[in-house]
Order: sequence, then structure tokens, then C-alpha cells
Amino acid sequence: MKVLHVIPSIAPVRGGPSKAVLEMIKALRDKGIETELATTNDNGLDLLDVPLKKRTEYQDIPVYFFPRFSPALNPVCEFAFSGQLTTWLWQQIHNYDLLHVHAIFSYPSTAAMAIARLKQIPYIVRPLGQLCEWSLQQKASKKQIYLNLIESVNLNQSQALHLTSRQEQQEISRLGLEIPSFILPHGLSISPKIEDARVRLRKQFNIPADEPIILFLSRLHPKKGLDYLIPALGKLTHHRFTFIIAGSGSPDYEAEVKSLLASHGIQNRTHFAGFVKGEIKDLFLQGSDLFALTSYSENFGVSVLEALAAGLPVLVTPGVALAELVTEKNLGYVAEMNIEEITKTLKQVLENPDEAQHTAQHARQLISECYTWDRIASSLSDFYTKITGKKVLL
Repeated sequence: MKVLHVIPSIAPVRGGPSKAVLEMIKALRDKGIETELATTNDNGLDLLDVPLKKRTEYQDIPVYFFPRFSPALNPVCEFAFSGQLTTWLWQQIHNYDLLHVHAIFSYPSTAAMAIARLKQIPYIVRPLGQLCEWSLQQKASKKQIYLNLIESVNLNQSQALHLTSRQEQQEISRLGLEIPSFILPHGLSISPKIEDARVRLRKQFNIPADEPIILFLSRLHPKKGLDYLIPALGKLTHHRFTFIIAGSGSPDYEAEVKSLLASHGIQNRTHFAGFVKGEIKDLFLQGSDLFALTSYSENFGVSVLEALAAGLPVLVTPGVALAELVTEKNLGYVAEMNIEEITKTLKQVLENPDEAQHTAQHARQLISECYTWDRIASSLSDFYTKITGKKVLL
């Protein structure tokens, strides 16, 4: 069986979905599925420095990168148009038994689905939450036109939608699409424990050894709800804490976040760490006291899963799909999407640190049992076999 994954970008600046597809392909290849990836050299406002138009080993997986059309217009860059990717797909798509397309409302994904339809190659689609209510409300008129004229046909001709949570499935069911769906969450690679994480993290930011740290670790984007979290933190005038923002976004939005911190009086209690990965990221997760993500909408929430795997208590809002798991397994706190409720929950965590740690004690074991990439790849492999009729030869 030979499978091609297509996604607009795998740049780290594009957040969890770009990282997830790389991990997914590694796990599938370990299961004996010949899996490759086609994408563009998109890197936000920049371009990745990678070989183009040929098979390249990138982070231990085979990737074909194609040039993104890059005028000085951000909306055009975001669409990730690539004529050379189109040509390659048209010429090579018949060499694959199945396409796994990630994202919609972006040129590489739309082109891949359309060409697969015309060439009669089966494909499944992982919409990355872009069919959820909050996402569809952003630039609603443009998305509705695009959906009606182009994407609905592509989606309805797919074999299935690959969704990552029940919440995403429930929201999409209201659209009346005529296709089946299946739920398969993201996986996770469990990081080794850092014994002195708390001490090292506080030394890095030159803060007292007993100072509580509240961590926001995610892409900086308006949907992440910092316009709720920051005002809530600003109300904690009688509580000690340091707020760490680990992530990056557009220069305009980063400036907006800094203005928000200043207006709520916590700029001096906040550290911007920028984008982090690897051991530094593990240090942040294992050395903090609370992970907070008050998003309007998350079809999954990879960073929440990473925090839980690190044994870090989490505070999320109902728009985060993993909020259901947090509540059901008592892994942290779910606050309604309003400033007063978020403030109240933050106070509860800071005033009862032992209670917060207790909620996260069994999280690491739960994640290691249910959310490993090996387990996810096995389920996905079975689904590929069901669609193509071809068994995996190990």
C-alpha cells in the first residue's frame, strides 16, 4: 500500500497540525505503510530553506516540497498557491493507492482533492477544525462561497472525514455533508522526565524558587483566547505568579498581546519565550504549575495533551475539544468562556496547589496508554486497508 499525505505547510510556525502530520507519517512507516508527503515551502511570512521538486528526507520522512507563490500580500501567501505542486500531483497521483489530505480552504488541499476526484484515486480529509463553527465564522462570507462553489464537491466525494474529537464531529454534523466520518485523535511521543525541571525553569527566568508559573504554550493567534486569559490574570492582584507565553505569531498580533498585557497591568509579571521545542519545551511543561488555554475553538488541542503527559494541571475552556476528557477523567479544570469564571478558576488553582497536582497525577499514565502514535497508526492502518482493500506487508 502506498499513501500520499498532502498538507499546505509543515513549518513549525503553523502549529500542532503541521507537527502532527510528521509524527503520523513516521508511525505509519513503522507499521510498514509506504507513506510520503507533498507540501509547499511555506513558513508563514517566510519560506523554508529546503530542496524543491524532488524527494527529500526531512525529519526522517520522505517529503516533496514545492514553491509557494509568495507576493507581498499575506492573504495570498496564506492560500499557499503552488502551480508546480499542481503539475506534480497531476502527473504522479496515479502512483498512490490513497491520499490523506490535511486542511481545507487552502490551495494544496483543494487541488489534491480535485485531482484525486478526476483521476479516481480514493482520498480522506482531515479538516483540522476548519469546519467547526468558530472557524467558519471567521471571514464567513468568503468561506461560505468557497465551500459552496468548490470545497463541498471535494468533501462529498471523499471516502471519509478524519476528525479528532466528538466535539468536532458534532459541529460538522450540522453542515449536512453527505459523507461518513471517523474519530481518531492525535498521538503523542512521551518525553523523558526532567528531574530538576522546576528549579531550572525558575533559574532561567530569575524568579523565586517558590513562585507559581502559569504557562501558555501555543501558537499566538486570536482564536487562542488570550483576550480572556490576560484580563483574568490581571484581576489576580493579591496572588503571586509569573506568566510565561511560549509561542509565536504574526508581528501585529504579538504587538496586540503586549498591549493587552500592559493595559491589564501584568507586563512585568510576564515573560515572552517565543517558539520553543525539544528539551526546552519539555522543561516549560514539566517545570510549570498550570497550563492555561482559553481558546474559542480547538478541534483537538495537542498542547493540552502534551501538558497532561507532563503531569501538568490544565485549565481549558469548553471550546477546546479535550475539555470533555479533562472533565471526565478529572485531569484539571474547565472554566466557562468568560473573564470572571476564568479568574475564579485561576484563584482556585493558586490557592490550592496540592489539589491541582492531585488532578494531574494519573494523567501521564492515561496519555501513554491511549494516545501513543503507535496506537493511532495501527487504527489508521486498518482504515486505509478498509478503503483500498490492500493489506499492509510488514
